[in-house]
Amino acid sequence: MVTTESPWSAEAHDRALEGLAARENFPVATRLLPARHRAALRAVYGFARLVDDIGDEAPRDQRAGLLDSVDDDLDRIYRGATPRMPQLQRLAGTVRARGIPEEPFRRLVRANRQDQVVHRYGTFEELLEYCTLSADPVGRMVLHVFGAVEPELLGPSDRVCTALQIIEHCQDVGEDFRNGRIYLPAEDLRRFGCAEDDLSRAVTPTRLRGVLALEAGRARELLDRGAAPLIAGLRGWARLAVAGYVAGGRAALAALVHGRYDVLACPPRPGRAALLAGWARALGRG
Repeated sequence: MVTTESPWSAEAHDRALEGLAARENFPVATRLLPARHRAALRAVYGFARLVDDIGDEAPRDQRAGLLDSVDDDLDRIYRGATPRMPQLQRLAGTVRARGIPEEPFRRLVRANRQDQVVHRYGTFEELLEYCTLSADPVGRMVLHVFGAVEPELLGPSDRVCTALQIIEHCQDVGEDFRNGRIYLPAEDLRRFGCAEDDLSRAVTPTRLRGVLALEAGRARELLDRGAAPLIAGLRGWARLAVAGYVAGGRAALAALVHGRYDVLACPPRPGRAALLAGWARALGRG
């Protein structure tokens, strides 16, 4: 059980979420949304961040146990009992009010368990498979938050979420490498003549920038294929929120290009003006 003295307490987690949300490529729970939707999105985001933080930052010998605690609390939520962890207590009300099934939450936990044993991906297809655990479930949770779960929207939502995840992997190459992980496919690194040491340099080598341009291009294609049908199929607040996520992804891609893919010297992040302009365009296209 996680106590209030733990670095994974609700108080410490809330403080961390404020900073983390500000660093995301997109508005997690924009103030343009009604309070009920903001609260539900923050509960879902808080769960995702909690699980990621456990998988990345908890002492290595405690990660499995903490993830077990999360799974145990999900068991409690879905049998109608009270979770023990403060963050899961907050999530429980959203799960019940919005009818969110347990599978997306379980997938996020599985993704972080996988992170403890799988530190490299050989092909882009293997990376896409990982994204079905680490990224796609979040989009499905968001659709449930807005009561917008339709079979024809699930594929587009998955493509958008996978694209956003790959974009983050491009931005965070240096940080991921310091944590012992490489999400850039090994076959692509070999194709461009990259060694693992290239990921630890102060300035991104040209050959590594080629890999990043390749992965960013793949992410752009996925985003393009998913965004139009997804936004067109949504209405009201759901459309507004999802358009913001798409705009954040596009702005992040533009920042990568503007920064010439030098993610090691200064990881590029999208500017507010580019995000807002892209948000308006996404709504218009939808």
